[in-house]
Amino acid sequence: MKTSAPAVGRAANDTYKLPPKLFDARCKACWMSLGVLLLVIASFATLNLQWAQFWSWDAMQRMGRFVAELLHPAMGGAFVAKVFMAAVETLAMSAVGTLMAVVFGLALALPAARVHAHDAARWRGATRLMLNALRSTPELVWAALLLIAAGLGPFAGTLALGLHTTGVLGRLFAESIENAALGPAFALRVRGVGEGRVFWYATLPQILPQVLSYSLYRWENNIRAAAVLGVVGAGGLGQMLAFHMGLFQMNETSTVLVAMLVLVALVDALSYAVRKALSR
Repeated sequence: MKTSAPAVGRAANDTYKLPPKLFDARCKACWMSLGVLLLVIASFATLNLQWAQFWSWDAMQRMGRFVAELLHPAMGGAFVAKVFMAAVETLAMSAVGTLMAVVFGLALALPAARVHAHDAARWRGATRLMLNALRSTPELVWAALLLIAAGLGPFAGTLALGLHTTGVLGRLFAESIENAALGPAFALRVRGVGEGRVFWYATLPQILPQVLSYSLYRWENNIRAAAVLGVVGAGGLGQMLAFHMGLFQMNETSTVLVAMLVLVALVDALSYAVRKALSR
């Protein structure tokens, strides 16, 4: 049987074909990078950035006086006690908001996940759309909206943290449920076990380390967010910070900032210790 010779200009073995031309492959990334660079340059050109005024001697003097005032925090007993209570309020806001988000996020993650190949998942699209809406709205926007209904104070801030974090954790929990091993759940389903018990005994033990890790991580974020939410009147250290900065009371502002740093550091250390203990 006669075999035809390979066509001229065509590689005898596709495995050893030459790479595509530079313009077709790597230069596409080069052109994209150049476009992004031009966009950044155009963005700076459209902004009225007064660099000369920022680096002027007068601006340096004002900044020096500002920093000097911050280096002398107010340490009066009554004010420190007030800051301590505001820090406790901020901690409570973050903890309650995170706990609420874990409960509702896990409840919404179940209909948002396809737990097995034959699962109809009728509510998957609608639930994921709801989770996307919750997490795409920042905490500050939620707080500003809820202040109208709930008024000033930590209640609006706690709800704002809970709503935003519910969207974040719900999406993460749904992905964890879908990525869990199917074997244990399948073994229970073929024996006629209901879906609730299948989730409790087969799926939840697999995703529990991820649930705890995600929850602790979001608690760390919510501590920082709770400190900022007070700026719009949602209570805690942020509300004290906005009040004293508005009156240019730099000594009191410094004390509030130190309390924020200490609180965030303590929560980060506690979260790290818990995650390390769970990983053993």
